[in-house]
Amino acid sequence: MKSPSSTISTRDRLIVALDFPTQARALALVSVLSDSVSTYKIGLQLYTAEGPGIVRAVAATGAKIFLDLKLHDIPNTVARAVAAAGELGVRMLTVHLSGGRAMLEAAVEARSPNLSLLGVTVLTSATPETLSETGVNFGIEEQVLRLAELGRKSGIDGLITSPHEVRILRERLGDQMKLFTPGVRPSWAEANDQKRFTTPNEALQSGADYLVIGRPITADPDPRAAVERLLGEIAD
Repeated sequence: MKSPSSTISTRDRLIVALDFPTQARALALVSVLSDSVSTYKIGLQLYTAEGPGIVRAVAATGAKIFLDLKLHDIPNTVARAVAAAGELGVRMLTVHLSGGRAMLEAAVEARSPNLSLLGVTVLTSATPETLSETGVNFGIEEQVLRLAELGRKSGIDGLITSPHEVRILRERLGDQMKLFTPGVRPSWAEANDQKRFTTPNEALQSGADYLVIGRPITADPDPRAAVERLLGEIAD
């Protein structure tokens, strides 16, 4: 099942994860990829090391920022964090759907007009054993669907989900929400710590709108060539 979002350009479908410990290394990659990549993900490692300044620095290059902090706290705290992200100019921000409806609705209420809230369902590193250890007595697929429905009812704009659950989410939700998939590995890259991953082509054919990719690009000796290769696969 292909994604209904056929108007998204090939360049915009790829989100590069800046999984670096310093601003200098992150900005060096942005400089190399500026002609090919429009959106970058800033996650916990880089944001913790550099703070809001890294968001401003990457945004100053003209790029869009996907801030991946996976917020999960009491509703008031999350709402304040969402408002602060909007003031920074962040375009996409993640929250854990397992935070519950009150938290999610507080986040939705606090978002700025240009900020999209993306709900995290089940992490791509998770296994059935992971869910069992945390008291979840459903399989991964059922838990993903339950959390996705909670996100939809709460007004969340999109979902972060393993490519293995993209198809069932697209079938269940239609085009109501954008689907962002980490855990995407081209055939020529190592799986690393991802347990549930597919190739870019498989994720897109299943219905993904955006692909979030880090180490296949950042760990490549020639990141620009890796991006061009990925964009070619996405276009195909």
